[in-house]
Amino acid sequence: MAVQVFRFDSPERFVAGTVGEPGERTFFLQARDKNQLASVVLEKEQVAVLAERVDAMLDEIVRRTEGQAAIPSEAPPEAEDLAPLEQPIVEEFRVGTLTLAWEGEIERVVITAYAAGEAGAEEEAEEEPPENPEDSSRDVFLVKLTAGEARAFAKRAQALVAAGRPPCPLCGLALEPEGHICPRQNGYRRRD
Repeated sequence: MAVQVFRFDSPERFVAGTVGEPGERTFFLQARDKNQLASVVLEKEQVAVLAERVDAMLDEIVRRTEGQAAIPSEAPPEAEDLAPLEQPIVEEFRVGTLTLAWEGEIERVVITAYAAGEAGAEEEAEEEPPENPEDSSRDVFLVKLTAGEARAFAKRAQALVAAGRPPCPLCGLALEPEGHICPRQNGYRRRD
């Protein structure tokens, strides 16, 4: 089967979103432009790390340019997007590897997601993404964002991750609606 490249050089919308109830949510990255709508599935931890790294990268660029880069310190209010994922949500692929880059000449954040391979996790971790995403042997989801759009994406993604089940103040495990057996309070953790 041919490799698909979902490329959004100037998307009208790029968001992280979920389907399902806390504890059983499926996380998506979704991009739309006038010609296409694409959604890819990823893990909650991948969303959290991506949002954190986007903010950290933009902060580092501001620091290195001594404030000369046109990068807002926080998400512009007009870029805020609280709408749900667009329908229909069709999973193009499950994300294995994410890369993040800054294209200085066009001042864009580049987020590239590569499909998870069928090989084991060890082999997948060893395979480096190609320099040119078009040369990938796996499906690719590539998005280029302005700094303001990237800040808005990171803000929404961080709120999305935080909206899950609250952690137990003692052990840090997720609190379930039906109750929680805390290993720090009881000395053991019951196995299902």
